[in-house]
Amino acid sequence: MNVTSATPAALGQELSEGLRRVGVGVRRFARNPYADYQRWVEATGFDYPASMAVLVDLMMYAVATTAFAQRIAAGYFPSAMAAAALILALATGLPCIILDIKPRPALLAGLTMAAVALFLTQPVPLDAAPLILILIAGEIAAITPTTVSVAVGLAMFAELLFFKSVRGVDGFTWFSVGILFAWFTGQLLNYQRRYLYQERDYQDIRARAAADEERRHIAREVHDVIAHSLSITLLHVTAARHALQTDRDVDEAIDALSDAERLGRQAMADIRRTVGLLGERSAPQRPEPGVEDIGDLVSDFVRAGMPIDFEADGDPTEISAALGLALYRVCQESLANVAKHAQGAHAQVRILAHARHIELTVTNTLPAGAAARPGRGMGISGMRQRLAALGGTLTSGPADGGWQVKASIPTTSQWPCVAAAEHGLRTAVQAIIMKPQEGV
Repeated sequence: MNVTSATPAALGQELSEGLRRVGVGVRRFARNPYADYQRWVEATGFDYPASMAVLVDLMMYAVATTAFAQRIAAGYFPSAMAAAALILALATGLPCIILDIKPRPALLAGLTMAAVALFLTQPVPLDAAPLILILIAGEIAAITPTTVSVAVGLAMFAELLFFKSVRGVDGFTWFSVGILFAWFTGQLLNYQRRYLYQERDYQDIRARAAADEERRHIAREVHDVIAHSLSITLLHVTAARHALQTDRDVDEAIDALSDAERLGRQAMADIRRTVGLLGERSAPQRPEPGVEDIGDLVSDFVRAGMPIDFEADGDPTEISAALGLALYRVCQESLANVAKHAQGAHAQVRILAHARHIELTVTNTLPAGAAARPGRGMGISGMRQRLAALGGTLTSGPADGGWQVKASIPTTSQWPCVAAAEHGLRTAVQAIIMKPQEGV
């Protein structure tokens, strides 16, 4: 390969490609300058608004142009050094946008310190050139680690100190303080940017935790629905089989199978509704069951052949929806466990509403041969988690020769002073809401 003959062609090709890139960048910037700034800022990954980059560049152009005009007015015309300094200062802004050059601290510090050095070789009164160092010191501190920004700031201070001793710099002290404050401001912006990244990570963690909790919630709901529907359906099927085997009562068997079919369809609807929580939010949803539906739940088990004594004491309208759903699920799971583990048992369901809490007790006898041992599924743990979220407790275990599940959930605050404060706050809010309505 002839390197001597290939080198000029390669250089020409690179020059042509470079000019083409510049032309493309200039046309893109000319079509929409602010959109090009936004694209460039997003590509840098620093997460600062594009308006901040535009403001810094405009200030840089204004300061560099002022410093150049000061030298022209001071009689340094024509001045190649002032023109070169102006070009170097302006190269930190618009050329980086057009050529897609990432703002690196070495590049920014090198260009601006060289520009200021060229300006300060021709000193003028009330010189604006050192303001370039202040701008870039703040910009570098906002996008680089602390050690890098400190090193750049010290280098800028050393440059000012050198030219003060050689040429004399008006306002050296104020310019030095300006570099310090610019660095401090850039550090604040940098810390804010880092905290933004940290907060995003925390939000991702919280979102994943919320998704896991929602999945556990849906799993508990599906478990409750399936456990209840299968248990009561099997009771109906067993009753139908017993009716056909013993007394050949077809009508009674048909009634039992009809109830099993109805409950199976209801269970499928409940499962679809629960699983639908994973889909679109706009999907129509039925109201969740509450304490007023426990009577119907008990009736379903009774029709399936389970003898149950049911008693409720208190006004169900005073119980919140969340509390009512929890009581319903606990009763549903408890009766399903009775049907599964103690077939032929007699059950009792008691709901007692006290002044500050409500109790649900489900007890059942143990038929001969049935062992009083806790289940190994997720039913009991799911009930405890559901009640714990409402500040309630759940106990389960042998009692009086049978098995008992007892749930207790507070309905108001545990301390009178807190309850009084809640009541007063609720009254005040209602009064505030009602005042505008009364004036209408």
